[in-house]
Amino acid sequence: MYLQDNAEAIVPIKGFIENSLIEWEGKIVSIIFLPTCNLRCHYCHAPHLIQTPDELESIPFNVVIDKIRHNRGWVDGVVVSGGEPTSHRRLDVFIQVLKETGVAVRLDTNGTNPYVLRDLINRNLLDCVAMDIKAPLYKERYEQVSGVPCNIEDVKESIRIIMGSDIEYEFRTTVCPSQLDGNDIENIAKIIQGAGRYILQSFKPNHCLDTKMLGVMPYPVETLREFAKNASRYVNYCCVRGEEGNVLHRSW
Repeated sequence: MYLQDNAEAIVPIKGFIENSLIEWEGKIVSIIFLPTCNLRCHYCHAPHLIQTPDELESIPFNVVIDKIRHNRGWVDGVVVSGGEPTSHRRLDVFIQVLKETGVAVRLDTNGTNPYVLRDLINRNLLDCVAMDIKAPLYKERYEQVSGVPCNIEDVKESIRIIMGSDIEYEFRTTVCPSQLDGNDIENIAKIIQGAGRYILQSFKPNHCLDTKMLGVMPYPVETLREFAKNASRYVNYCCVRGEEGNVLHRSW
């Protein structure tokens, strides 16, 4: 009970989806949304979690845990998303309580806190990591897309940690026409060459942090498929989100 009470006091929950069939391929999962983020991506679709989290009502941790326990047996796992979950100092306590329910746990992260990521993996608190790669790993380019100064070496270290681990993982990039093009996607794929899984996500012009993004038209799905085809030369598995059945594999 101590851990559960401590987790509730340390990490506020601002959103909870009881079950999802699409968030973690092959699994039925619950999704927990934590507030705050150290990045300010212009296309971010959760500005309420980033800008005004204190205005959102917190969901009691015990309510979420009770739901997860009640659904155990047909819900396979929990996705801890945000915001940026690693911005919370005692995320480990929070995840440990989730693990004690007996379900698998996936962490969604932007990869800017590699030491937190390494600690969670080394302590066997994670079953999967999904890391967003915002842009090619050049300082000016990354900061342009993420909206704030970034330590690129931290992002690179997170990639190394994930690829060097033995847990399930995916890298993913939101492809917004005003931010990234096909050359950028190919450049990212080269950086993560040999990665097991790389997913391209279509930009959606709604609820954006930067309201100017609301007028940006997403790439046609055919264009995203072409980007994925080119990226698949460097990674083992590549597709556009929502088309996981149409997988592009590396040809060598």
